Amino acid sequence: MKKINYILFALMIVSVMGCDKDKFGDLNTDPATLSEPDLRYSLTKEIEAMYNNDYTIWFYNNLQYQWPWSQVATQNGGNPNDFNLMGSTGGQSLFGDLLRQARDIQYRIDHMEPENKAYWEPLKAISYAALIQPYITVTDVNGSQAYNEAGRAAFTDPPLITPVLDNLETLYSTWLEELDYAIGVLSNVPQDAVPFAEQDLIYGGDYTKWAKFCNLLKLKIAARLINKDRDKAIQIAEQVASSPIGYMSTNEDDFVYRRGKLWLGTTNGLEGGFAAKRLAEFMVNNRDPRIRFIFRKNDFNPEVIQAFIDEGRKDDLPSYIVPNILFDGNGNFAGWKDGIGEPWVRYYGAPVSPSELGNDEYFNQESLYQLTIDDNTKSYYATSYFNEKFLRTSYGFTYPTKPGGRVIELRYNEPPLKVIIGTAAETLLFLAEFKLLGANIPVDAQELFNEGVKLSILGADEVAKNNELPYYDEDPVYLTIDERYNASTKVKPGEIATLLSKDICNLSSGDALEKVYIQQLINYALTPYDVWTTARRAGIPKRDSHYLAWEPFMPRGGGSEIVIPRRFTAGLPLEDDLNYANKMAALQEQGFTPGSNDPNILHDERLWFDKENPDYGMGPKN
Repeated sequence: MKKINYILFALMIVSVMGCDKDKFGDLNTDPATLSEPDLRYSLTKEIEAMYNNDYTIWFYNNLQYQWPWSQVATQNGGNPNDFNLMGSTGGQSLFGDLLRQARDIQYRIDHMEPENKAYWEPLKAISYAALIQPYITVTDVNGSQAYNEAGRAAFTDPPLITPVLDNLETLYSTWLEELDYAIGVLSNVPQDAVPFAEQDLIYGGDYTKWAKFCNLLKLKIAARLINKDRDKAIQIAEQVASSPIGYMSTNEDDFVYRRGKLWLGTTNGLEGGFAAKRLAEFMVNNRDPRIRFIFRKNDFNPEVIQAFIDEGRKDDLPSYIVPNILFDGNGNFAGWKDGIGEPWVRYYGAPVSPSELGNDEYFNQESLYQLTIDDNTKSYYATSYFNEKFLRTSYGFTYPTKPGGRVIELRYNEPPLKVIIGTAAETLLFLAEFKLLGANIPVDAQELFNEGVKLSILGADEVAKNNELPYYDEDPVYLTIDERYNASTKVKPGEIATLLSKDICNLSSGDALEKVYIQQLINYALTPYDVWTTARRAGIPKRDSHYLAWEPFMPRGGGSEIVIPRRFTAGLPLEDDLNYANKMAALQEQGFTPGSNDPNILHDERLWFDKENPDYGMGPKN
């Protein structure tokens, strides 16, 4: 009986195995056969890679170099004499998922049958825009890059693994051709074309908005040509202004990069510096709400001021804050003086010149403004730090109160991150610039300018609200609802109109081009890119400006004005690098000294687009 059972069991196993073999034989795939990817998800991955390495972009490139050199902010702790010396850098990665996915999408669609190609071609068009925008940011600081031959190893025989580095003139020409192609495709998408709404985290599958973004990229290229080939730059601007698909003109057109709730941005501190003194004064005097997003309020609220007074340290209050304080007959805090109040009284900058580094009121604040009450000690800052919460949502904050006082914190508010990449505001400010330079644009420069400034403020306000900046909805240190609201940093009714009524926004009163460039600079201070490019091509802040003046970078201890680089260090390739010959050829073509971080060399050996630009502080070329 046992023998029969064994035989039956063995037959059952054989039967099951046979069934499994038949069943799974149909399901298994030959490992040598690659499945075709869904190109919608490939494009999503490419778009995701448009903003990567954000920590190094901000910690190194922006906050150590580009923001201080453009006089937007100081380095952390102030600018030392050697702040013009380049060390470590970071930045956007081009050659990972970004380029790999773009080339794969383009190759596959190019080799489709005609009836399938029309269905998928909008994705190819978008892939160019998603690739060109990050490339512009890298070439702005490094110059020539491998592009036309880059990322093609998988599609060439033999594999092309030593791509030529294209110079900026070639890149700009190539990109303009690709953007024109993309705009043509995206302007005439068939109704039965591939649906992209669910995979498109930027525009929800709206191909028209992608076409308008392509037009913005054309304007970015034109702006870089403005002092190189002005006729070409104006021609590009006129093409955009008359484009049948239109250009970005509302905040709904903005390219706002998004990450999900579990991606919190860089969790490391960015160590941003103080607001530049002259920029902070300019923005406060003109009541520009964007100062409240770029920079953070200082610590000297009424409670902290009164605590200094109560401890007999009224004379230790920062000298630049005291003029805005109203004291009562007993010398106590009674409010803010008429004509200014919260939140404006909480924004002060620090000098950017290294010669001021010994000024304790700005650069020894942690010790100078330390206060002890009943064994409780706190330090306070009177100047405004760069607002990290605009860049990373995983950022806790403790509101300033007196030592031993209330503990009011902003914790565990980590919403999905939003980052401004391209906007209607910069589109309109570009068009205002080109209109002033003679472009045939059928809209008045003042109208373009006003709308650009307005949209810049509203777009920044929306991101500030999303990222839940400290003080956005209220200042919780105040006791009444009205005080809390008045001290909040959100944009309030009438504020945009107030700014636009100032002379700095009146293009007919003189210095129109400088006024446009100042607004471009401020608009870009809320984005990862373009601040330094604007300062270089426009020569602003301008020396002896009536509005926002350049502060000479004088060394501490005396000497001549410090020389500031115009590009990043060009690394010396290793001789065992497979692409050594092409990299060396590119360095030689550009006239760069490899490996040098000498500021004089980095100032004089300029990028192609920067050769005819004005020097720092010299103002725009009309």
